[in-house]
Amino acid sequence: MNIAMLLDMAVDGFGDRVVVGSATDGLTAMRLHELSVGGAGVVHAAGADAIVYLAVNGPAFPVALFAAAMAGVPLVPVNYRLGAEQLDAILANHPGALAIADPAQAEALHRNGLRVLSPAEWLTAAGGDPVEGEPAEPHIPAVVIYTSGTTSAPKGVVLRHYHLVSYVLGTVEFAAAGEDEAALVSVPPYHIAAVSNVLTNLYSGRRALTLEQFTPAAWLDLVRDEHVTNAMVVPTMLARIMAVENKSAPSLRALAYGGAKMPTRVIETALREWPHVDFVNAYGLTETSSTISVLGPEEHRAAVTSDDPVVRARLGSVGRPVPSIELEVRDASGAVVAAGEQGQIWVRGEQVSGEYAEQGSTVDERGFFHTRDHGRLDADGYLYVEGRVDDTIIRGAENIAPAEIEDVLLRHPDVLDAVVVGVPDEEWGQRIEAVIVPRDGAEIDTEDLRATIRATLRGSKTPDRIACWPELPRTPTGKLVRREIVAGLTAAGPNYQEPRPASGFVAR
Repeated sequence: MNIAMLLDMAVDGFGDRVVVGSATDGLTAMRLHELSVGGAGVVHAAGADAIVYLAVNGPAFPVALFAAAMAGVPLVPVNYRLGAEQLDAILANHPGALAIADPAQAEALHRNGLRVLSPAEWLTAAGGDPVEGEPAEPHIPAVVIYTSGTTSAPKGVVLRHYHLVSYVLGTVEFAAAGEDEAALVSVPPYHIAAVSNVLTNLYSGRRALTLEQFTPAAWLDLVRDEHVTNAMVVPTMLARIMAVENKSAPSLRALAYGGAKMPTRVIETALREWPHVDFVNAYGLTETSSTISVLGPEEHRAAVTSDDPVVRARLGSVGRPVPSIELEVRDASGAVVAAGEQGQIWVRGEQVSGEYAEQGSTVDERGFFHTRDHGRLDADGYLYVEGRVDDTIIRGAENIAPAEIEDVLLRHPDVLDAVVVGVPDEEWGQRIEAVIVPRDGAEIDTEDLRATIRATLRGSKTPDRIACWPELPRTPTGKLVRREIVAGLTAAGPNYQEPRPASGFVAR
């Protein structure tokens, strides 16, 4: 099944309903279909073998997604914040593409010999005479998404039509949303959540809005003005929203979060402030077509009110795997570990791709994909994600997961954000260092923090140093850019306290 068939179903089911943009002048399902067909004609006329999208989120993005599907070519949304070298390397992989780009990005595309349309020009061209074509086969690539490259060069993840359709059909009920429902998606178009939210909101019949530049005030204003009922944020966004004085959002019914670890203190605050909202923690990866595990609304409410420490701890979990996903936690030898034991997370299911443009499929002989996340399953099947395999600190002969140290730091009431990294060390191979972001006006004794960690964990997991920075470098989807943190800590020796310039989304 081609993802364009999801749009066909929407046209048949609720063609006159606005599904993209403002309630007053947004695109109906029928108009989205017309523009997508017209856009496919533009692709065919250009002889393009892909659509490269290098612009902010907005109506041009869903039109590009479905036009690519109808034209039988992949959509390649690219991070417009990349440096010239990384951007040129990605664009070199798509020399025959038609590009949609904001004016600020056009020079890079012209430099690589691509034909470029602005989002407005793209929508105008797509509004021409439509030419119906044959839908793409389910097994051809629908999108190629380049990973964020927080620790290495970006890799192109290949998601085929059947991966995305399987995800939608397995997680969303067709036309389940009421005509008054509207979703606010605050992630950039080159993130898997942007793609999956276009598809799931359309399939459910929910109008989708985007916010180009996140601030708590802008987010809350849009929620109130457009009567947003559903929203998706990353944890740093929710923390900033909870920090403002007037956080009233009476229309909001459901809020999903993911992309990074949510501090328990932040979600507990949100549950108190917005008791009418259904919170959902969604865990997934680009390689799995988005969500593979969910902690639902009633599980949030049960956890925050429970006196049972096992139930209460579930606020720190990502819930249980969705029905279409099989999940295993394995040790380094590949053996499945018992409940409660930490290992590496492997998943299998029709929505799981595990394929890269550069190296092909990486699933094992049983069809399981290695997420490269550490985690554990409790006795009731709740999954706890405990950091990336690549983030593991090797101090002497001991493997140390930064996540458990970060959890202790984030319990401090005046710590807004925290990260723990391994810094090169001649004696130990790596030493443990941490960076915290104090609450405005707070004075934090970092030696007291080190003592707390030593008492809670043990001496070998105590950071050699804790630095205070005004913000941490994060991607626009909330992921920490650890290489910049290590660079900042090593830039000026052991007494260095000030960060290098942050990039992307920051903590506050």
